[in-house]
Amino acid sequence: MKKTIILSLAVCLLPAFAAHAKKNDCNTRKNPPSGEVTLQQVIELGLCRNPNTAAAYLSAESARLSKNAAYAPYLPSVNASVDGTKRLRNKEWSDWQSGASLSASWLLFDFGKRLADLNAMAAMWRATGFDYSNTVQNFVYEMVAAYYGMLGADAEVRVAEYLVDVARGARDTASKKHSAGSVARADVLRADTTLALRELELQRANGNREIAKGRLLYLLSFTQDQELKIADMPAQFGSQNESKAIEDLIERARRQRPDLLSAGESKNAAWHRRNSAFLRNLPSISASGTLYYDFNNNYDDFGAGPNDRMGASIGLRASMPIFAGFANAYNLRASQANYERSDEQMRARDDNVQMDVWTAFQNYQTAQKVLVQSEALLKSATESERVVAGMYRVGRATMLDWQTQQADLASAQRQNITAKYDLFVRRAALALAAGELTEALESE
Repeated sequence: MKKTIILSLAVCLLPAFAAHAKKNDCNTRKNPPSGEVTLQQVIELGLCRNPNTAAAYLSAESARLSKNAAYAPYLPSVNASVDGTKRLRNKEWSDWQSGASLSASWLLFDFGKRLADLNAMAAMWRATGFDYSNTVQNFVYEMVAAYYGMLGADAEVRVAEYLVDVARGARDTASKKHSAGSVARADVLRADTTLALRELELQRANGNREIAKGRLLYLLSFTQDQELKIADMPAQFGSQNESKAIEDLIERARRQRPDLLSAGESKNAAWHRRNSAFLRNLPSISASGTLYYDFNNNYDDFGAGPNDRMGASIGLRASMPIFAGFANAYNLRASQANYERSDEQMRARDDNVQMDVWTAFQNYQTAQKVLVQSEALLKSATESERVVAGMYRVGRATMLDWQTQQADLASAQRQNITAKYDLFVRRAALALAAGELTEALESE
């Protein structure tokens, strides 16, 4: 039976960097939003402000303009010039001679070299477009991980505060029982030690929360000493139309993963460059024409001889490289080696895609099972702590028994928090590995 997986995204993502630029203040604002923000809002703000995604977008734009420039050889080139000449001969200067000319040339036939160059530039443009998409997807994944990391840190703080309250209640109970003479002072000392330990853990949780907040602010290009409030976004699992077999995920990744698509376009560009290197050894035919005008129409012994005031010329030119110090031969062999290298790189990328999907799939499956087990563990630990606390109050359990149950409850709560938010991150990682984030961006 095929293994299946539940894939869904908890957020709606914006389709392109340009969409975020519509927010007039997103790129220039100095402070994070004052209210509580959702994961979707965080991602929108991050995509607008992040310099890495902006740089990737500009790289794609530069490649697009370079591709457009590759159309130029299909059109005529026209040059205009104006000149003035004053000659010295036999220690005498002639009068100024001036004129203007307009020349044009047009490459008529080159055995397809222009087309090969154009195709190479177009392939590189598409490759940089996929690189931009890959940069956006990886940044979105970082944002998801940082967002849920901060939620997890917030939850750790709340758990630590709860455990401090539990430890303080245990200390108060032990003090009352000691005052009543029903327990030894050792119980009070143990309770004091546990309370101090829980307070220390609360301080560490607050520190970890500040680190997680700083990470998220860093991705948003804000300073780490600012405040940011985020909203919890529980995910829903189990939708039937979201089930996909692992084989389907790998095939989708091969069609959608931007890094694999970029490698494919880089291979195409290398193939066209190899063809262009070969075509450089073939002849080319060009047409040319010149129109000139003499302003002076005054020729003497210092001039070039009598000519009409206005003149023109047209011609055809065929050229073919014969010998260039073996440079063309070496360039052709280098282009062939680059093409073969790009082919191997694409095969390696395809292998990596399969491994990424498989690993993310297994991690997600494991995270689902761990969450179920952690919830059962938390339920059991909570009930056990409640029972032992009641037994201690009536003298049927020791302080050591109660403290042991408190430690088990703390461990169960932390494991449940870790499992919950790790599941969200693992789901995002599987979507990233399968190329699903690109689909989400385009479908919005």
